[in-house]
Amino acid sequence: MKLRKSMLAVSLAAANLALGHASAATSTPQFTIPQSFIKASPQENAALTAALVARHGNEGLDGDHGYLLTKEHPGPAGSRISRFSHTYKGLRVLGSDSVVVSDGRGSILSTSESDRRFGLGQGAANTLNGANLFDVAPSVQSRAAIDQIVRDAAPNGQHRYAPSAELVIQPIVKRVRVPGAEFKPEAKLNALDLEDKVTGYQLVWLVKVRMADNGKPVFRDAIVSAEDGRILTQWDALQTGIVGVGHSQFSGDVPIQTTLSGGVYRMLDPARGTGGQFGGMAVSDAAHGPVPGTLYTNATNVWGDGLPYNGGSTSGPNGQTAAVDALWAQMNNYDMLKNTLGWLSLDGNNTASYIAVHVGTNMDNAYYDSSCNCMSIGDGTGSKGLASLDIIGHELGHGITGATSALNYSGESGGLNESSSDINGEMVEAYARNGGTGNVIPSTGNDWMLGREISPNGTPMRWMWKPSKDGASKDAWTSTLGSLNPHYSSGPNNRMFYFLSQGSNATPGDEKYSAYLTQNPHNMTGIGSDKAYRIWFRANTTKFTSSTNYADARAKMIQSANELYGVGSKESIAVTRAYAAINVGQDIPEGAQLDLIKNGSFESGATNWNGSVNVIGSWPNQAAYDGSKYALFGGKGVTNNAALTQAITIPATATAANLSFALHIDSAETTASTAYDKLVVTVKNTAGAVLGTLATYSNLNKALGYSVKNFSLLPYKGQAVVLSFSASEDSSLQTSFVVDKVSLIQ
Repeated sequence: MKLRKSMLAVSLAAANLALGHASAATSTPQFTIPQSFIKASPQENAALTAALVARHGNEGLDGDHGYLLTKEHPGPAGSRISRFSHTYKGLRVLGSDSVVVSDGRGSILSTSESDRRFGLGQGAANTLNGANLFDVAPSVQSRAAIDQIVRDAAPNGQHRYAPSAELVIQPIVKRVRVPGAEFKPEAKLNALDLEDKVTGYQLVWLVKVRMADNGKPVFRDAIVSAEDGRILTQWDALQTGIVGVGHSQFSGDVPIQTTLSGGVYRMLDPARGTGGQFGGMAVSDAAHGPVPGTLYTNATNVWGDGLPYNGGSTSGPNGQTAAVDALWAQMNNYDMLKNTLGWLSLDGNNTASYIAVHVGTNMDNAYYDSSCNCMSIGDGTGSKGLASLDIIGHELGHGITGATSALNYSGESGGLNESSSDINGEMVEAYARNGGTGNVIPSTGNDWMLGREISPNGTPMRWMWKPSKDGASKDAWTSTLGSLNPHYSSGPNNRMFYFLSQGSNATPGDEKYSAYLTQNPHNMTGIGSDKAYRIWFRANTTKFTSSTNYADARAKMIQSANELYGVGSKESIAVTRAYAAINVGQDIPEGAQLDLIKNGSFESGATNWNGSVNVIGSWPNQAAYDGSKYALFGGKGVTNNAALTQAITIPATATAANLSFALHIDSAETTASTAYDKLVVTVKNTAGAVLGTLATYSNLNKALGYSVKNFSLLPYKGQAVVLSFSASEDSSLQTSFVVDKVSLIQ
């Protein structure tokens, strides 16, 4: 979805304001994206779609289910990220998505899903009465749905873009308690104690109107019943080559990249992005009108006077100052992403963006609009200007999220969307304040307060380390968090990121203390802004879906940390503790954790492993989860058996013994009911007797890409045991069980 979101949600004159598969890597792992990302061909996309559809028999879905490719963008190490919406009878199912990571050969490396379609259709997965007969013919037509929203939003407004109405299927989602949490007091609930359950479906129109009312933007998204025309829900969709000298208001004198054409200097930087409204990164003068306005030009390459806008000419030196700040922040946002991550522009595809300043008359707002890859900045009425580094970085952050995960701007997803922009704003500020160069984001230089510089009294809009200081945001997850405005439900995730980067305090009553950190030590150690941002960026661009909530974000952040820095790494532990600090998941000890498995990624061949030969190695058409080697069981299509074991001793003093491994199952078997080929994971004693079966996988569990499996071996502490992977295939139709990155962390 193309949403436009605002950071400045209330008047700036108010005291408190609302802001609208890799191996363990080096300290600065990069996406290493090629300079020109090439999107998949129609044939390649068709092959991915076919691979997704091929799973339907095992998943209990019928032929009415399909996929709609919505976007593509670069991924780590030259991979491609393809995002698909799930469809039923050709209509999108809202909040039901698949994220597919594939390599240059088209092989699927991993998938991440938010699946909310299993009650639809006549497949075996349907457990909802009547849903198999779901009618997709609307009783209310699109024009009536649009007119309803226009009347409600701005009956006298003028359309800036043509309104739209898309017929979609909306799952009716109810949040329920998981087993074991049924009788927990509300105040004791953790984010992982609840899960979303689909209880039904409704046919609706997703309506989008983009209007201006008396010069003020009115961007509204709404869900309208296609049965009776009722407005079911609605929300504000405003998301919130020549070096010249710029006299900026917020950063002093700065070098800005401009161009010279026909004896006139233009505020256009063709080296940062291609295409777009002006052919490169640019700043335009809206002159109190709408975007795009006209490109800033000047007779000399000296711009601005460094003073707040005084209401006079928008094109003269005083009016240019906001443009200088805008271009400087935009340049730093681009350079930070490119130099630290290898990510080009906001969408990863090097599409040029622009910023329009002096938009509207006395507009107290700054917002990003994905439909034009542009940001609009008003002059404000009670501020010192709006073009500070963190404000612009925040809004451009909406462009990153919009081009990748497209987090919904409502519920917990909305809070994560806003938080992602807050995070980006702070990182841009840190990067720029330290010179705007280098391949690492510094952990100093930013103030961790959003909008402090633009406030007339110095009161920021948000405090990252203690969000509740604004009187409305929350410091920790609660079951009602999703009912808040996204500017306030972002609070817990902002605090999580601050702790992840900077650490917390162990003193009760301190603003940086969390009572949810119950393990030793009672404060957590941060990993620095660079690593924290890499983990967040990887999760947002390669794993989050539009309906990701706080619990899902935690799981995918931990997975991202594992991929970048290794399972059980201090970075992975820090992510777990940072989320625990905001009541999302349980706390764990911070101390160094020992991996009891040796050569768990098989990079040293069969060293430390016993069992069948020719199981460990690397083969065409199968990527490793970690490094270059893995263990491949089966895949022959004839009767065979194979096994690998490793002896381990779990200390009697262990407080944790967490086994994890990455597993990919591919099968030519077509049955949806019979397990012909199996992989059994067991714990044995040293004499070979089975002490416990952890899991049994079969051809019925085939899936795209790797998934990480987790088990606790704590019941075996104080014992010498043998971890065993044992596979068997029958006489025909191969099933491959690929195991990699085996770890046992204590």
